[in-house]
Amino acid sequence: MARNGARGERRPLLGREEALGRSPFEGRKAACAAVLLVEILERAAFFGITSNLVLFLNSSNFNWGGSQASRASLLFLGASYLLSPIGGWLADAYLGRYWTITFSFVLYLVSACLLPTTASLDGRLSLCGEMPTYPVQPPCKEDGVECRQQLPSQYCAPMMYTGLLVLALGISSVKANLTPFGADQVMDRGRDATRRFFNWFYWSINIGAVFSLLVVAFIQQNVDFLIGYTIPAVCVALALFVFLLAAPIFVTKPASGSQVSTMLKLALKNCCCGRALQRRSSKARTSNFQSETEVVSLPPDRRPQPRVPSHDEDVSNFQVMVKILPVMLTLIPYWMVYFQMQSTYYLQGLHLFIPNIFQNSQPTNSTLSAAMGSRYTFPDAWLLLANVVVLLILVPLKDRVIDPFLVRRKLLPSALKRMALGMFFGLASVIAAGVLETERLRYVNNNHTIPQRIGTDVYYAATLPIWWQIPQYLLIGISEIFASIPGLEFAYSEAPKSMQGAIMGLFFFISGVGSLLGSGLLTLLSVPARGWMHCPKDYGNINNCRMDNYFFLLAGIQTVTCFLFIWISIRYERQQQQPDSCRLCTGHEGN
Repeated sequence: MARNGARGERRPLLGREEALGRSPFEGRKAACAAVLLVEILERAAFFGITSNLVLFLNSSNFNWGGSQASRASLLFLGASYLLSPIGGWLADAYLGRYWTITFSFVLYLVSACLLPTTASLDGRLSLCGEMPTYPVQPPCKEDGVECRQQLPSQYCAPMMYTGLLVLALGISSVKANLTPFGADQVMDRGRDATRRFFNWFYWSINIGAVFSLLVVAFIQQNVDFLIGYTIPAVCVALALFVFLLAAPIFVTKPASGSQVSTMLKLALKNCCCGRALQRRSSKARTSNFQSETEVVSLPPDRRPQPRVPSHDEDVSNFQVMVKILPVMLTLIPYWMVYFQMQSTYYLQGLHLFIPNIFQNSQPTNSTLSAAMGSRYTFPDAWLLLANVVVLLILVPLKDRVIDPFLVRRKLLPSALKRMALGMFFGLASVIAAGVLETERLRYVNNNHTIPQRIGTDVYYAATLPIWWQIPQYLLIGISEIFASIPGLEFAYSEAPKSMQGAIMGLFFFISGVGSLLGSGLLTLLSVPARGWMHCPKDYGNINNCRMDNYFFLLAGIQTVTCFLFIWISIRYERQQQQPDSCRLCTGHEGN
């Protein structure tokens, strides 16, 4: 293990043996493989927790209503992204990424044990007390007044929400730091190596998702939630073990200080001193480029000690932040749509005909008894595999064939153009969900429904097969390739080096904002006075709700921001052309 001139930064000796013409991962393959394995295990745990969370809360274990369970799922998903800047700031300011990831995994592991504990009767009794007795589907009067009086409070809500928020803190901190930590392993190998690493990092996410959905989701729905939620806790423990074991081969960097507070101060001053800041920014960019070029040209052991950024450099970083932030903010509606697949898409699937997993049954009266009595039903969460399979197939194809082909012909779109395309695929997904929900409600209104047993609970589902959900999952999977992967690349590559952890945390924070806004919109639409998602006559189900209107509302919001994003991204790319030309001139003059 070698240390370079930057205080505390460790680089493995293998990194010195790189040569021109070799793979950009030469000498770093073991470190990258360890990071990818950790990500596979962590994502297996995450999807194991989230894939059936709606069913877990909606089941007889808790008896939460369908919209209540969906809101809780969206809140948890949002918090697991929203809290990411805390982990990014902690890594930049105090602990560095390695130790922040380590401590975050410990918190992750401890809080993940809450779910298997509450999945057992004794655990629920010790943590939550006795469940109040009330009917799952109380009788209703025509005016609905009696229903509103009989709706129970959410059982064990304080414990579950507290535990889920603590769990989200651990998840978000790992998420904010593991991604740039992995990119750090190949950062000095060029932008192409960074782009390829993000492709394979995202591929690893979906390997973990496949295992979790195929195995864990099946066990949770058809066998037992106790076993099903123990497996994610074991995956987290294994991820922590691998991460600690691989420490000697990692490129690690110490905390270099966070400029978040500096950025906030400059934001306040910028209102009055915008032109002065712009002039200083241009000067700082030139000096930063010259100094970075000189530093990179030096051997690792001769690089100078890190210095405290000057005011001009702070101003330069602030200007970069001002340019990046609008791009990220316009992604919020995309994330509102994206997280529906683990909440309302899932809830919609519970109310479509789900066949027995081992026999070819049809939703007719002759097979009603088979539908009610089958032991193993097709897991609703398996529909997420349509999303995952698209990623597993297209990401390697894109990395090995499509991108190199486009690069050779100089036709590879910028990250921002790919993100815009991804947003349109997300729009198509939520429109498909809305059309399907409209058709499902037509079946319900014409009494084409059957009772079907999911685990220990009965749902009244339309006879429309669940396979009609596949297009919306496929479309959201394609959208990830074009929106989320380039989004990660954009956030890491465009961020000032002293703020990479914070900017990656901001990227995930904005993802969480989208999920929380989706949850907030669902809550708003669940108000008793004519709310589309308020359906007390069908407590625990959605057959009297208008979830199709919710999907179409999301589609309208996404349409507007798609065009706004295109306008902002065009402005951003034009602004970047001027600094690039200045840098080229500066480099030429310096030679």
